[in-house]
Amino acid sequence: MNLRVNGRRVPVSAAPMTPLVDVLRDEVGDTSPKPGCREGRCGSCTVLLDGLPVLSCLLPVARAEDGEITTVQGLTGPGDDLDEVQGAFARAGAVQCGICTPGMILAARALLEEKPDASREEIKAGLVGNLCRCTGYTKILDAVESLTLRAQAGSRG
Repeated sequence: MNLRVNGRRVPVSAAPMTPLVDVLRDEVGDTSPKPGCREGRCGSCTVLLDGLPVLSCLLPVARAEDGEITTVQGLTGPGDDLDEVQGAFARAGAVQCGICTPGMILAARALLEEKPDASREEIKAGLVGNLCRCTGYTKILDAVESLTLRAQAGSRG
């Protein structure tokens, strides 16, 4: 089967029921999705499938075959420029050990696509499926909120 990962076609030989996270890491070589809990509880394996966040530890690779898979590595722009969410996380210091960071960034990206002017409470709700054991969430919320405040200011002005 072939997958489309970060804009490129990638042939894979995994069995259809193999978790997508394992295929991405072992066959595609993209280690940004982390197989944290393998039960769909932590969100560290979050990737975007057709723009929507999915838990790749629970998704059989066959279900992703016809979709566009985006990992955090696929967010970088030309010349390895950071995506605005990646930049906001870096500026806010919203990273610690790095286990949750890729999934958190992708969940935030999906939230901002749906609701660019989300309130802090909406941000909390949008990230509820992604656990962080290091930061205490404040800096993560600050990072995402910095982008929504910019969107709110732009819509007023």
